[in-house]
Amino acid sequence: MNAMMRRAVIATAAVSMALSMAACGKAGSDKKNSADSGDTKSIGLLLPENASSTRYESFDKPFIEAKVKALCPDCNVKYSNAEGSASKQKQQFDTLIAQGVKVIILDAFDAKSTQAWVKEAADKGVKVIAYDRLATGPVSAYVSFDNEKVGELQGQALVDALGAKAAESNIVMINGDDADPNAGKFKSGAHKVLDGKVKKVVYEQSGEWKPTVAGQKIGAAITQLGKDGFQAVYSANDGMAAAIITQLKAAGINVPVGGQDAGLDAIQRIVSGDQAYTIYKAYKPLADSAAELAVDLLQGKDIKSVASASIDSDTDKGIPAKLLDPKVVTKANIKDTVIADGLYKAADICTADFAAGCAAAGLK
Repeated sequence: MNAMMRRAVIATAAVSMALSMAACGKAGSDKKNSADSGDTKSIGLLLPENASSTRYESFDKPFIEAKVKALCPDCNVKYSNAEGSASKQKQQFDTLIAQGVKVIILDAFDAKSTQAWVKEAADKGVKVIAYDRLATGPVSAYVSFDNEKVGELQGQALVDALGAKAAESNIVMINGDDADPNAGKFKSGAHKVLDGKVKKVVYEQSGEWKPTVAGQKIGAAITQLGKDGFQAVYSANDGMAAAIITQLKAAGINVPVGGQDAGLDAIQRIVSGDQAYTIYKAYKPLADSAAELAVDLLQGKDIKSVASASIDSDTDKGIPAKLLDPKVVTKANIKDTVIADGLYKAADICTADFAAGCAAAGLK
């Protein structure tokens, strides 16, 4: 090969290499731009558990998915359930971030542990909506119920169930998980009513939102206080109330027990007389509000029309919030609450085992 031919080959190779490098640079640039823009059609949904309460799979998830689809037909919801594990929920959260999701609806299993990861998400431009529980960290919005009022309603419903005997009654309290800020609000609200209206809270423990733990704690209360040592039981939710009632029945104790969440099984226990009341937090308005906030944030819209209130967390102040009102459900108003709202049909409640109770309650 002569000198002229060598120069031609080298020149051709140089041009080819330059073109190749330019193409690689362009491809890399496209990839980077794609990552920066994120997933503008997906909304993450992380719910905390599915053992202590059936509400998350039965109501929150399908209601949120339906509302998102109605507001944004080409949007989709990427859903995971933590199944009672804070570490699992953190992994699920990290996965959504890695996938480029820009809005996450987070019902934190352990709200106190979220500060660092919510901040990391915010630093990457990811908006987090605290759902039901007020997660720590710079969340963009919060949607829930007035949780201290929930506790007040629980306390008053227990007093009402005791009637004239309330002032001479000792109470056992099985609270929610100490890691859940809502549990503290429920407890505070309940004490606000119970303290001064009942004789004394003689035993108080956390049931950790776990029916098995709640069952163990009520068993310990029976051993410590005796069968006649208390006249009512406050349970922070229905899942724990079910386990408590089972233990009380086994010990031959019949006292008022209340709960929260208005699960179908709880409504049936109210019909049969095993449970005194539950707290109904209308899931559809809650879920719809979360979906509206998520779509608005995804599309860069102002959220003040939905989150018109504000609330402070342990780490941040002035968080835009939407707070809804809870309701007490007793045998007397099942028809006017969970049935009237379409949460359940009378036929759902009044299966063969509960036919007599339903007839007495006027449900058909």
